[in-house]
Amino acid sequence: MSQEYHVTSLVVHAAPKVLQQVEANIRSLMGADIHAVTPEGKLVVTLEGSSQRAILDNIEAINALSGVLSASLIYHQVAPLEQESEERL
Repeated sequence: MSQEYHVTSLVVHAAPKVLQQVEANIRSLMGADIHAVTPEGKLVVTLEGSSQRAILDNIEAINALSGVLSASLIYHQVAPLEQESEERL
């Protein structure tokens, strides 16, 4: 059985007054990591997940956060993962 592994990067622009809350909310999302933050409210975010739906759900959640002005998709990569067969040694 084969599965996929998705990695996506975003630039999120948030209102500076609520930046800390936006950061905390993004960090609480499964598979989300923040790599850089500017005082002006820009965040570099990666999302990792096992399906495109999981990635899209997180992007929608980020866009719905209070204080988020925009979330721009920068990169998306899909890699197939092969599960080891139980019959293999």
